[in-house]
Amino acid sequence: MPDIILVIDQGTTGTTVVLFDSQFRVVSRGYQEFRQIYPAPGWVEHDPDDIWRSVLASLDIALKKSSSNPSDIKAIGITNQRETTVVWNRQTGKPYYNAIVWQCCRSADICEKLKDKGNEDVFWGKTGLFLDPYFSGTKLTWYFRNVPNLREEALEGKVAAGTVDTFLVWKLSGGKTYVTDVTNASRTLLMDIKSLSWDEDLCDILEVPVKILPEIKGSTEVFGHTLNMPGIPDGIPICGIAGDQQAALFGQACFQPGEAKCTYGTGSFLLMNTGNEPVFSNNKLLTTVAWKLKDETTYALEGSTFIAGAAVQWLRDGLNIIENAADIEELAKQVSDTGGVTMVPAFVGLGAPHWRPDARGLITGLTRGTNRAHLARAVLEGIALQNVEILYAMESDSKQKLSALKVDGGASENNLLMQMQADLLRCRIIRPEMVEATALGAAFFAGIGAGIIKNTGEITGMRNEYYSFEPEIDDDERKAVLERWRIAVDKA
Repeated sequence: MPDIILVIDQGTTGTTVVLFDSQFRVVSRGYQEFRQIYPAPGWVEHDPDDIWRSVLASLDIALKKSSSNPSDIKAIGITNQRETTVVWNRQTGKPYYNAIVWQCCRSADICEKLKDKGNEDVFWGKTGLFLDPYFSGTKLTWYFRNVPNLREEALEGKVAAGTVDTFLVWKLSGGKTYVTDVTNASRTLLMDIKSLSWDEDLCDILEVPVKILPEIKGSTEVFGHTLNMPGIPDGIPICGIAGDQQAALFGQACFQPGEAKCTYGTGSFLLMNTGNEPVFSNNKLLTTVAWKLKDETTYALEGSTFIAGAAVQWLRDGLNIIENAADIEELAKQVSDTGGVTMVPAFVGLGAPHWRPDARGLITGLTRGTNRAHLARAVLEGIALQNVEILYAMESDSKQKLSALKVDGGASENNLLMQMQADLLRCRIIRPEMVEATALGAAFFAGIGAGIIKNTGEITGMRNEYYSFEPEIDDDERKAVLERWRIAVDKA
């Protein structure tokens, strides 16, 4: 039987498990959603036990759909929602509190007070990140200030704290392994992106004991081995980990500086490979670690929007305008434009390049003639327009004009959205045959870690089938849309 690579793609709204063969073709997949918890305006939580149950359920589905034997699984790759933070007891495995999700704004006041003390430049210079509630560090500050006895237990060595990858490896290994990878660590506000190690000064500022943090490894090292996992043997190496957006950049074979991708998931995330040296942004973009292969580290510029596919979910679940997320394309195509309606999907604040956690969603330009189709089209347009601002900033920082943007993620299958993106970015959009680039990237990392892939050149040869979208609208029409957007964002 062929070698199988098992990938856990742990996302914001659900978990996907994908089994790949040694040629990186999908053998089977399983998916399980889990609860979203909103205890207060702007707050978003997950129950860590819900996350783990979704992993087990997805794994069971994928195994049942496959004709392969679990003993054929030679490697495990993990990719995950990145800044979402979990704290749990190392002895009992019980979470101290719900996971605080990357979208959550609860630590906004902590960030503002740190800025008032003049700390922002310190964090930006060492981490490439801004003091924003998006990142894990201030979420940990909130935990230590608000969860009874957490600090005392941390100092006693009882507390584990990390991003979702750390939690999953700990669970997969039966509590034996406590690690993270360099890409997830680069999203915490606690790691120096040049030394790739936890920074004691930053930890002190954020009131996080360094001793509780996991070991940092590269992207293709052996992180641990399975132990007592339902349905699969003990001893399978976990040998590929990356945060979801870095995994997608790798899965899209963006191996050369200047190559970029955009992933459309709950939010949208645009990353550009900047090579072996970090590029610090003058336009409020993030500098992040893209991956580390052996001793070579690759960096990226990133612009993130917090709401993309989640805006479509809002039309479905909040307004009941559509029954299924996929219905939005046909509804939006019933009109030729938005009728002047502009939608800013700032439900949990604005990300790059604004970094305004206080911003909220806005719909402007409504008239008596506005109907469901106009609103649906405005939602798609709003998703695309957020990325225009990010790309302009990225081109300025990198000093490179992007001729093409690779896209992936569920919403990239929406042809209308992709055409809007091509029109508004004024560049070619390339969509690969397989849009699950995040899971594929994790499979590639694990494949390298397991010795199934020798180098990135082998990956490039696998990513050569695609569909493209070329700009169609004229420049005057494009400028009018961008001006509507600018005015609306100022009001959000």
